[in-house]
Amino acid sequence: MNVKNIISKWIAWTPYLQSLLRIVASIMFIFVGTMKLFAFPAGMPPDGSTARFMSEIWIGGVLEVFGGALLLLGLFTRPVAFILAGEMAVAYFQFHFPQGFWPTMNGGVTAVLYCFVWLYFSAVGAGPWSLDAKRGK
Repeated sequence: MNVKNIISKWIAWTPYLQSLLRIVASIMFIFVGTMKLFAFPAGMPPDGSTARFMSEIWIGGVLEVFGGALLLLGLFTRPVAFILAGEMAVAYFQFHFPQGFWPTMNGGVTAVLYCFVWLYFSAVGAGPWSLDAKRGK
């Protein structure tokens, strides 16, 4: 098997890797929300609590759990991903950026990364392993 064959076979996996990235990122994103809403798998730092009902953090948790679940299923991926990209941009600029410019120093790496991952999915869609693909969207 030559290198060109290996590369072409790997490239053929692109849509499936797109779906795999969406699935794994969604699961991790859901856990961020379940921490805020249900203290699962652990509560919010520093005291292990949950977010106060209807607070900004609580609303973010709702978006993360339910939006993340829709992305996990690949259902309404483009609009949901766009909303969640916006949520992460707001989270970064409201909570992290005031602590300093560099994301590695202000704790905002995750917010920035999720913002751009969700922005990517808002453009490309869910991939073949999704309910959107089954619906023909």
